[in-house]
Amino acid sequence: MEYLMKAEGVTKAFGDFVAVNDVSFHVRPQECFGILGPNGAGKTSIIRMTYGFSPLTQGSLTVFGLSIVKDWRKIKSRIGVCQQENNLDPDLTVQENLAVFARYFNLPKKEADKQAKKLLAFMALEHRRNDKVTKLSGGMMRRLVLARSLVNDPDLLILDEPTTGLDPQSRHQVWEKLDELKSQGITILITTHYMDEASRLCDRLVIMDHGEILVEGAPSDLIRKHVGQEVIEVGVPSRELRTYLGSQDMTYEDLGHRLIVYGDKGDELFHKITDDYCEESCVLRMASLEDVFLKLTGRGLRE
Repeated sequence: MEYLMKAEGVTKAFGDFVAVNDVSFHVRPQECFGILGPNGAGKTSIIRMTYGFSPLTQGSLTVFGLSIVKDWRKIKSRIGVCQQENNLDPDLTVQENLAVFARYFNLPKKEADKQAKKLLAFMALEHRRNDKVTKLSGGMMRRLVLARSLVNDPDLLILDEPTTGLDPQSRHQVWEKLDELKSQGITILITTHYMDEASRLCDRLVIMDHGEILVEGAPSDLIRKHVGQEVIEVGVPSRELRTYLGSQDMTYEDLGHRLIVYGDKGDELFHKITDDYCEESCVLRMASLEDVFLKLTGRGLRE
C-alpha cells in the first residue's frame, strides 16, 4: 500500500462557514504525520472526518484503501482514536475502563482483560489498575486515554492534541510511549499546538490556517526553507538597524519592540548587528518549527 491514508479535495462546511477548504494530503504507512495550525484552522474537523464522526461535505478520503463514506465500519475497526477530551468513565476503575471499551470491538471477556493488563503495563499504570479514574493525575489520565485507543491493536492511531494541559514530565512520558509505538510500526496521525512535540514526533507535517494547507514537508526541511538555520532576536531596535536591514537582502519581521531576523549568516550577521547597532538585548539562536509556524500563521491571538 503506497498510502495508508489519502485526502483529495476534502471540504467541510457548517452552513456558510467552511472549516476545511479543498485540502489534499497523504499519509504513508509507519510514519507519524502531523497537522498543525492555530485555533480554528480546521485540524479537528479533518480528524473527525478521518474516523467517520463527521461526514465530508465534498472530496474523497480513503484509509487503508477504503472509502470513509462507504467502508467506515471496516475502517473504524482498524483505527484507534485519542480525543482531546477526557471521556473516561468515572464510575469504573482504571482496568475496567479498558476492558469495557475492548468489548466494543467484540473481544471476549478474557481477552479484553488480558489486553487491558498488557496496556496498563505498557503505560506504567499497572499499580493503579483498581483505582477509580478520578484519583489519577492529569498525566495518568492522558496515558489511560492513549492506552484505551490501543485496545484493538490499531494500524492507525489518531491523536487529537494528546498532551494539551500536561506538565513537561507527563508530556515527555507520553512522547516516549509514542516513540515506542512508532518503532512497532503503528502509523500515527497527530494534531498538536506544541511545536517541539511536532518536531520530536513527526516525520512529515502540514501547517494549516483558515481551513487551507499552507505548507507540507519534514520539520527540518520546512525550517530550512522558510526561516533558515539561525534566528537573531533584537530587543528595542534602533532606527539605524532598521535602515541597515532594509538595505540588505534578508528576511526579518518588525514587531515594533522587537526584530526577528532569519537567515543562514548567523555568526557573521550577529557580530555585525551587536558591534554596530545593538549594545544589549541581542540573541542568536537556532531556528525552530515555531519560527516557521509564527511566520506563516501570524502572531495574533486566535480565540
